[in-house]
Amino acid sequence: MIKAQNLRKTFGEKVAVDNLSFEVEKGEVLGFLGPNGAGKSTTMRMITGYIMPDEGDAIIGSHSIVQSPEEAKALIGYLPENAPSYPDMTVEGFLKFAAEVRGLAGVKRDKAVDHSLEVCSLDSFKRQSIDTLSKGYRHRTCLAQALLHDPEVLILDEPTDGLDPNQKRAARELIQRLGETKAIIFSTHILEEVEAACTRAIIIDQGKIVANGTPAELVKQSPTGKLDDLFRELTIADTEKQEAA
Repeated sequence: MIKAQNLRKTFGEKVAVDNLSFEVEKGEVLGFLGPNGAGKSTTMRMITGYIMPDEGDAIIGSHSIVQSPEEAKALIGYLPENAPSYPDMTVEGFLKFAAEVRGLAGVKRDKAVDHSLEVCSLDSFKRQSIDTLSKGYRHRTCLAQALLHDPEVLILDEPTDGLDPNQKRAARELIQRLGETKAIIFSTHILEEVEAACTRAIIIDQGKIVANGTPAELVKQSPTGKLDDLFRELTIADTEKQEAA
């Protein structure tokens, strides 16, 4: 469903993503892990067509994001970092606007909006302006936007960032349910979320994959049996490793 093929992106002399390849099938929730600056968001932006790769491609379904971006994007629901929205709009108004951008109109638009409100538990907030919502409900609103057209692929960049523990749990449970029928890439730096919500995980560092496997497989690679220790070992800078030795 998602095939990242030798993706590469540079910004000046900085190599943000370096020859990255992986696949995500329908029914998988891929945890995308890495320290700040590892290339997670850049990779997700290339997969969604938000920015074009310098080299490589991403295949969504059977469509190339480079050669057939409109067809590929039609299959994607994207929750970007920081969950952008229009704060002066109501939740319902924003979702209707987003649905129309997706080409939905009339009864189809209204049904799509109602379904997204229900899935994201936003019915009681639909007439509330977005700027009055808590951060958790703003995130839910932007996730509802990503679900309007019932996409086969979901790309979620730090969807639980800034949420309280109850909101994080609700978000993880929703992602798990959605992952039963969709291919999902779920970027996070919270390692407990990987074991709670993901069927597989990739750790990247300096734009390259340094580990790939199920949460259980990754835990087995850690000498302490802890995912956070494996993460630290694989992503800590060489200079810091020398200082710690």
